[in-house]
Amino acid sequence: MSSIPFPSHPHLAPLAFEATFPAPLGDVGVPAALRSGLALDAPAPLRTDPEVKTAVRDALRWGGFKPAGRSKPASEYLIAAVRKGWLGPERGINAAVDACNVASLHSGLPISVVDIGRACPPWRIAVAPAGLKTVFNPSGQVIDVGGLVCLFDEEGVSGTPVKDAQRTKTHEGTRRVLYVVWGLTGSERGARTVAWLGELLGLVDAEITPREITPPEINTDG
Repeated sequence: MSSIPFPSHPHLAPLAFEATFPAPLGDVGVPAALRSGLALDAPAPLRTDPEVKTAVRDALRWGGFKPAGRSKPASEYLIAAVRKGWLGPERGINAAVDACNVASLHSGLPISVVDIGRACPPWRIAVAPAGLKTVFNPSGQVIDVGGLVCLFDEEGVSGTPVKDAQRTKTHEGTRRVLYVVWGLTGSERGARTVAWLGELLGLVDAEITPREITPPEINTDG
């Protein structure tokens, strides 16, 4: 299995793994032990704080992106969504996304979740060029991701630390997903979040396969 190329970055250290579910997500029940984590006061091995929030925003600004307002990091959006009742122990999405949201909500790190069956690998992670836009919801709304570090496949943007592309989001028939935890350099929070997310996915018997992220190969021919 090939690694995912990613140029050096002074602030971001993403980690990735694949998860294969025992059945299509529409047939995978979400246990209370998983979905109960969609509460701000739920027990969790990690807790976000203002320092994590600042570090994530600073990391996303590095390429020129402005992570604020409607373009705030996904982890911040989740806090607001839970507070407003859009998400919660009685209101989730599916096993793959709920596990992602629980881990992101409490760790403070954005996490992308991409349906591998809807994507066109190979993958790469890179800063999006200025002016690049991607559709992020079923109604066709777009976000300008110029300057933002994104996960790409051969057709374009798949995941970002702000909003994932609608094109490769999960659905009832999803069986395999790729997770990218947008970790921070010099911090163990990313690795701890990956480990916890793996435990949450274990509650629904998902099979985990690590994916390596490495610097891109340099062609020295000629």
